[in-house]
This record gives sequence, structure tokens and C-alpha cells, in this order.
Amino acid sequence: MKDLPIGARIFVSCIILTGGLLLAVFVPVRTVASPNVWLFLFLLVMSSITSVFKVKLPLARSGSTMSVSYAVDFATLLLLGPHETMMVAAASAYSQCTFRIKEKNPLHRTMFSMGCLIITVQAAGAAYLWLGGTPGEFRLATLPKPLVAAATTYFIVNTLTVATAIGLSTSQSVVKVWNENFLWSAPSYFVGATAAAAGSWMMVGLSAHWLATLAAAPLYLTYRTYKVYLGRIEDEQRHVREMADLHLATIEALALAIDAKDQTSQSHIRRVQLYAASVARALGMSDNEVQGVKTAALLHDIGKLAVPEHILSKPGPLTPEEFQKIRAHPKVGADIVSSVPFPYPVAPLILSHHERWDGKGYPVGLEGEEIPLGARILSVVDYFDALMAERPYHRAMSAEAAVGLLRQEAGKGLDPTVVAKFIALLPALQAETSKLEQAIRKTHAEGDGPSMGRPATGLAPEPSKKNVFEDIALAHREIYALYEIAQAMGTSLGVADTMALIAAKLSNLVPFSCAALFLYDGDEDLLRCRFASGTDAELIQQLVVRSGEGLTGWVARNRRPLLNARPSADFEAAGLKATTTLQSALVCPLLFDEQFIGALSVYHIDASYYRDDHRRLLDRVSEQAAAVIKNSMVFEQTRDDSLTDPLTGLPNTRFLFMHLTRELARADRLKSQVSLMVMDLDDFKEINDSHGHHVGDRALCEVARVLRAAIRPYDICVRYAGDEFIVVLSGCSAEEAEQKRQELQQEIARLLFEARPGRPLRLGLSIGTAVFPEDGDTYESLLAAADSRMYHDKAARKNKLSEIRR
Repeated sequence: MKDLPIGARIFVSCIILTGGLLLAVFVPVRTVASPNVWLFLFLLVMSSITSVFKVKLPLARSGSTMSVSYAVDFATLLLLGPHETMMVAAASAYSQCTFRIKEKNPLHRTMFSMGCLIITVQAAGAAYLWLGGTPGEFRLATLPKPLVAAATTYFIVNTLTVATAIGLSTSQSVVKVWNENFLWSAPSYFVGATAAAAGSWMMVGLSAHWLATLAAAPLYLTYRTYKVYLGRIEDEQRHVREMADLHLATIEALALAIDAKDQTSQSHIRRVQLYAASVARALGMSDNEVQGVKTAALLHDIGKLAVPEHILSKPGPLTPEEFQKIRAHPKVGADIVSSVPFPYPVAPLILSHHERWDGKGYPVGLEGEEIPLGARILSVVDYFDALMAERPYHRAMSAEAAVGLLRQEAGKGLDPTVVAKFIALLPALQAETSKLEQAIRKTHAEGDGPSMGRPATGLAPEPSKKNVFEDIALAHREIYALYEIAQAMGTSLGVADTMALIAAKLSNLVPFSCAALFLYDGDEDLLRCRFASGTDAELIQQLVVRSGEGLTGWVARNRRPLLNARPSADFEAAGLKATTTLQSALVCPLLFDEQFIGALSVYHIDASYYRDDHRRLLDRVSEQAAAVIKNSMVFEQTRDDSLTDPLTGLPNTRFLFMHLTRELARADRLKSQVSLMVMDLDDFKEINDSHGHHVGDRALCEVARVLRAAIRPYDICVRYAGDEFIVVLSGCSAEEAEQKRQELQQEIARLLFEARPGRPLRLGLSIGTAVFPEDGDTYESLLAAADSRMYHDKAARKNKLSEIRR
């Protein structure tokens, strides 16, 4: 009884209490001691037996039945009176609710049936007695009038009481329930009353007790007629339900396909349906209206068929023109659905599901309760579920954050009553949602066959895909992901930055544990890893593989993708004795203008993880990435050339300025020192004049080689101009700089340089040193100080050389 609405509970309780009170007040105690006791017991047994012959009312939604025992009740009324009939009717009601039933009736339903018949019999008896009827007496002249009155009263009181209970329980109109379910049964009550009168007259008036049994014939014919007729109605209704279920399943499949195009999961539309139906029931909507809300939840976005795909998938804000396209979809959806003859309102809900409580919605601008209740419910539940879902234009929110936004929008965009009811129901709805999603996942899992390993060439057949909606969603996610990757590629110039962006977007399309880029060096016929991100990225970055060896080398030689190969093969080819947790690899070649420039590799920790679909998608990405990566390589080469001296391969003056500016700022912040050495090759003009510029160029290259080898890896040596070099020593004091100056001069003095075979030349280097911050705090001041000291050193070296020659 707790499941009934409050109004139905009150009504049922009143009927039970009234029936019990009448039974207690009018119980026929005297009948037990009268000669009619055997007739009473006979009628009591007959009523219980005939109550088993019942037919189900197929139009009623409460499982109500009708039996022929009312004829025995009429006979008892005519023979013994209303009080005895009350006992007989109560017994027949109990038998009807207890025996030959598929499911046990709850106690309150059985008691309601007994109370209803007690009230009905007392009312019919009152009408019979009031119009001159006398129990046990049968005068044909006076009998018809009270008999018709009693039958009419019995029919009206009984059917209206049951119809009221059904209407209150199912939130339907009582009059509508009575017209649809009970009005047609009126003739059976009059047939039963007539048969009861005929049988009673034969028993009392003619004393033909055995002849009275013939009165059962019309009752049985009535029962069989209704049984066959209602059976056919039930069959037709079953057929209608099956057809309706088939049509609804077709609509649901189309709706799920449309939602899949919008990159939402299959469970999204199920959740919206569950939320909407639960809120609709909680707000007191009828079963018919609830079904309309459920159907509208299925189809509310069908109008998006008229919205271009690039607008639905656009991750950024929409332009005014694009938003106008989006605003049209409720009207388009309502127009599509309006041609379908649903037995409940659907099109108005679809048309209004983007209206706002404050009147600022679209397409009409309805306000407050002008918006259909079903549409207001759809607005709330769809908004909540969209907030918690990952979409191209926003990240998924937590349930708490989504509820907070619902509360903010209550009274603005959303109906506050619907919001409050939805939030109150949310804990129970989330539990039901979890069960729903588990059931969907279980269905998909049962549909999938066992996973099988695939050969490296990817020639194994693909397993059949049971979830077609996931396939539709995947196809549109591919388009969106490829679009994102294409956008990301144009936002960076460097190879590493470009690959970092590609890897971030690629994971939505081709899952991986590690992604790597190998670039081909045609001079050495080697592939070097230029980028790696993810599991064991440090090991992957060390790989240098010769063409034709390992996975990457095989792809370079054959220019074809490699699927589900063993990643450790590259480690073996590179001579690295390292173990990796990566178990499967997918490697695709990068081709630009028919030339192989490198390979794009993804790895996974699961063996045989990748499918042929992954190969196809990575191949598409590689086609797009090849041109961008080639441009990045050209950019980096151009940038390096602009910062490198072409003769010696040392950094040039431009690089010196950039580097020294950073180092001075860092030293100032850390309160450390930086030493700057300006160097000049002694007698370089004489070398050029005597031996030619090509010999001078060789001399510069040799000096550059010695200087580069003599300094620390994080220090730099720059060719400044002509025969001048500059060395920058980070964290180096004046004493350390002086030691390094002498060391460099000694290294150059020991250099064996031959202008021509058999013609050695002695080279010398004059060096001046300046230290930050003692000798200056800017690039220019340090350079000036070191340059001045270099010329002093050059003069001192010349004087010393002259003295030695003298």
C-alpha cells in the first residue's frame, strides 16, 4: 500500500473501514438459528465457487477481474436480504482475490474488494427494500421495479468504487477509467439479476428447486461470451503493444544512432530517459504523460540531423551564424516527430526543451509554466547529464559541481520545482544509473568474442563489432580527432614541440603507452629518436637504428606500416641491453614528396593491442604529420644555420649575444660569476698572405676543434669575427679563468699544423679575460675589457718573441 499515491491510500482505507463497520453492525446473527441457515450456507458456498469463474478486464491497468458470482449475490438478496448477502459477497470477494490467480494479491487489495462488495450489497439492498421489494417473496407485478433499481445500484456503486481506486492509483480521470473499463459490462449485471430472480422464483414460487438450476445457463453463456470477447480484446491489445514496442524500438535505435553522431555515449540517452521518467512520475504525471516524456527523451535531439557536423564537433565558441543553426534543431525535431501519430504528446516537448524559465530560451521564448512540464523536466535532466559528460566544447564536471550549477540556474533557466525534485531523487537515480551502465557493459562484453593475438603484419581478421552505436560514435570521433591534430600541427615550428602536440591529440584516436618520432639521417643511413613521451621514454630516446634493422629500420627499408611487432627488437638493433615493459608496437613511415624522412611509432604495454583500424588511423595521421615535421626540420636547420658559423661549425656572434644575455641574468640572480675570454689567432694575416686563404681556413678549423675539446660541455666557444674567438665560462672566477687562459694557449702551442706536407706552422693565441661582475655587468663592458686585455697580451707575446729571436 506504500506504493500507492496518498489520495489512493486514503480512499482505499476509507472503503476498508466502512466495509468493516457495516459488517460489524449488520452481521446476521439470527440467520444462524433460523430455518434458512442451510440455504444461507448453500448460497455462501455457491458464491465462493462461482467467484472462481472470472474474466480479466484487459483495459484496466490494475489487474482487476469480474466474475459471475454477482448473480449468486442477487439471489441471496432476493431470498434472504441484504445482511446475509453482505456475508456471501464478502466470501465471494475473498475467493475471487485468493484462488486461481497468477500472483498473490496484496492484503490491502483483498480487503478493499471485500469492503467494496459489502458497501455495494448494502446499497443495492437499501434500493431493493425502499422500492417495495421483500426478501423471500416474489410477485411478478411488483418485482421488476425493485429488481432493476437494485441491479442498477449494484452496478453503479461497485464499478464507480473500483474505477475511483484505479484512477487515484494511476493518476487518471475516474470518469475516463469508468467509461473505458466498466460501462460496457452493465448488461451482464442485468442479465445476472434477471437469472437470479428467475432461479429464486422457481425455488420459492414453484417449489421447483431442481428446475432453478436452469437459471445458471444464461450466466454461463454470459461468462463464456465475455471470456471469448475479452480474450480477443487482450490478444489485440497484445498485438498492439508488440507493434508499439517494435515501433518504439525502431525509434530508439535511430535516436541512439543520432546521439552517437553527436559524440555522446550510448548510456547518455538511457540516463536522460531514466532521469526524466522518474522525475515525471514523482511530479504526479499520468502513465500516458510519462511515456510521452520517455519518448521525447529519446528523440529530443533528432533535429540535430539538420545541423552541420563541423558545428556539432566544434570545440571552441560558436559564431552567431553557427548558433542560429543550433537554435533551429528543436523546431526541426518537432516537425519531424509531428508526423508520427503518438498516443501521447511528444512534439511539443521536443519543440520546447530549450525554452528557459525566465523566457530567454528558444525557439519561441516561452516563460514559466507556459512551457510544458515534460519539456521543463527534459531541460533539467539533459542539462545535468551534459554537464557530467565529456564534450568537444567542455570538460566533464563532477556530480557536486553539476548540482551546484543546477541550483544556480533554478529560477533562471530551469524550473525551480523540477530542479528541487530532481536533486532530491538524484542519489537513488545515480544508483539506478550505475546498474543500467553495468547492464549495458555486460551486454557488450557478452557480445565480444575472445581476444586473439594478431601477426606483426596486421593481416588477422578483425573481430565483429557488436556495439554498432559505438562504431558510429568512433567514426565521428575520428573526424574530430583528425581535425584537432591538423589544427595542432600548425601551431608550432620545432620538431619536439610539434610532436608533443601531436602526441597529446593522438591519444584520443590511437591509445598508446609511449609515442616516439624517429628521423632519418640519409648521410649515415641511420634513424635517430628525436622525441619520445610516455612509458620508458628515456630508453626510447636513446635509440639509434640503422636502416633495415629492428622495427624502425624495417619500416624505413620497406616503407610500410608494422603492426603489433615486438618493441625490444629496436633495442637489440641499437645494441642497448635494456628491458622494457612495452609489449606491442605500431610503426608508420613518414613520407614527404615520395622521400622517407622518418617514422612515427606508438607502443603499448599490452601484447597484440593494436588493430587494423589503429594502423589505418595512424597512417592518416602520418600523412598529415610528414609535411609538418619536414617543415619543422627545415625550420630547425635554418635556425641552426643562422646561429652557426658555416666554416668552423661553432656558434656565431648572434648565438653569443643570446647565450651571454641569459648567463649574465642567471649569474646576477644567483650571485655567481661568468668569465669571458676574447682570443685572437697570432699572425693570421701572414698565414693567409704566405700560404693562401684555404690554409688560413684550415688553421681556423683546427683551432676551433682544439678550443671546443678543451672547455667544459656546458661552456661555449664562439667564432666572433675573422680570426677572433670568444669563450664563455659559467661559474668561473678570475683565478680559474687565468688558469684556463694559460691552458688554452698551451694547447694551441702544441698543435701540429702543416700548411703543406712537410711545412709545419707554429700557431699562437692571444687571450684577454674579463669576469662578471668585477670587470663589468653588461655584454658590452665585459667584451671591451676582455678585448683590451687581449691586445695587451698580444703585445706582450710579440715583445717576448722578439727578445727570444735576438
